[in-house]
Amino acid sequence: MKNALIVISGGLDSTVTAYYVKNRLNYNKLKFLFFDYNQRAVKEEETAVKKIAKELNAEFKKINLEWLGEISTAVLNKNKNIPETTEKDLEDEKKDLSPWWVPCRNSVFLINALAYAESEFIKTKEKYDIFIGLINEGRVHMKDTTKEFIESTNNLQKHATDKGDFKIIAPLIDKDKAEITSLGKELNVPFELTYSCYIENGPCGKCLNCMLRKKAFYWSGDPTIFG
Repeated sequence: MKNALIVISGGLDSTVTAYYVKNRLNYNKLKFLFFDYNQRAVKEEETAVKKIAKELNAEFKKINLEWLGEISTAVLNKNKNIPETTEKDLEDEKKDLSPWWVPCRNSVFLINALAYAESEFIKTKEKYDIFIGLINEGRVHMKDTTKEFIESTNNLQKHATDKGDFKIIAPLIDKDKAEITSLGKELNVPFELTYSCYIENGPCGKCLNCMLRKKAFYWSGDPTIFG
């Protein structure tokens, strides 16, 4: 039996990753790790993840990281006006991403996932591979969404765990947003259950994630799907 521990937010990329792990990589046992870091859309994200967990027969586990939201200055965590993202912004390699940057977010997520996986192995001797839905974000990308980041984190786990032989995998990291949506269609992903917006009561249609999602469906040849 192959076991997967999936870091999931309920958004497009992590949901397609979950379906890919289940239906293409043939992992039998799935556990979802959902992180509450006091993000504005936490309720919407949690609702989405629970629905997706039900669809894939995955166990849902919520991890409390509210302190991360408390120290964050990102609009994801603070009640600030949302900077509008334009199509031009998606091509600007020098675009300032600080409004969207939560300190060390993916690093914190993965070290927590690693601790959870190691704990499961110690208690049950069941080994879990750790999956995260990082993809090729194109010209404008966060530093912690790259192959180099995943390689570095895998190197860290060798020294951070007792046995040091856990795998941290981003299986779709070479695919862009359009390819992700196309793959999702092939996998019959229920896009209507997912939630990508950075704020509550969305989609707002203008935040970075909303714009990326909207363009993803457009680029994939299906501009009719968004919400």
